[in-house]
Amino acid sequence: MRCLLVGFSLLATLAAAPARADQLPIFDAHMHYSHDAWDVVPPREVVEILKKAGVKRAMVSSSNNEGTRMLQDVAPDVIVPELRPYRSRGEISTWAKDPTVIPFLEDLLSKRRYRAIGEFHIYGADADLPNMRRVVELASQYGLYLHSHSDADAVVRHFRQDPKAKVLWAHSGFERPEKVREMLRTYPTLWCDLAFLTSHASNGKVAPGWREAFLEFPDRFVLGTDTFTPERWHYVIEHARWSRQWLADLPPDVARKIAYENGDRLFGGELGGKPEGGAVGGRR
Repeated sequence: MRCLLVGFSLLATLAAAPARADQLPIFDAHMHYSHDAWDVVPPREVVEILKKAGVKRAMVSSSNNEGTRMLQDVAPDVIVPELRPYRSRGEISTWAKDPTVIPFLEDLLSKRRYRAIGEFHIYGADADLPNMRRVVELASQYGLYLHSHSDADAVVRHFRQDPKAKVLWAHSGFERPEKVREMLRTYPTLWCDLAFLTSHASNGKVAPGWREAFLEFPDRFVLGTDTFTPERWHYVIEHARWSRQWLADLPPDVARKIAYENGDRLFGGELGGKPEGGAVGGRR
């Protein structure tokens, strides 16, 4: 009887034990599935790649936004939708001054549910252009995050326009960790993704400056692969493996937060609700 009780106790302990770093699920907060990827990597293949990589959920945007809808149709419990201001890749450098962008965004927001607006590219004083100002207003109106690929100057301007804005800083601005820490101390509703930022870790070890940032702000970082070209989808599994390697160099609770807990908390959950004139849960 005692052996049986010990056996049950051991099983309970193992069941409650947190996953090892090499087994951590991942919330990927920076993915794209744009028009040039649809034929190269069909939706069901994308979902299979995510499954093999151990990506439990992924926040996805796409240039013309149809790619995001296609993935949601295949895996609604996995794909977290993000609204991108671009109809095609060529609009990365023109969207902020294009008068047709805002009606495009407003129309989609009236029909579907999203978690964020972005990823958009904006730098410096361009963050004060009318289009960007309206995007900040729309994010506030719909309770969305701003996924901003920008320099620190543009991020500061987002918060000047709306001190309560929720900003996900793409690639951590490709900034030095000291600057990232300064920004996180200044803006409590700023979070950082680590997509395509290779300076934070190498050879399975976290760089010293980034270690301090992660330990000071364990709740403010999320992972991202940035599938900005179709070929990047074939890198997702390798990127997940690499992420788990350097996460293993952090305390387990910090590793879990960056791997998936922060993403779940910020972007997870049901979309719910019904936009005026639109459909429930992001489905048309």
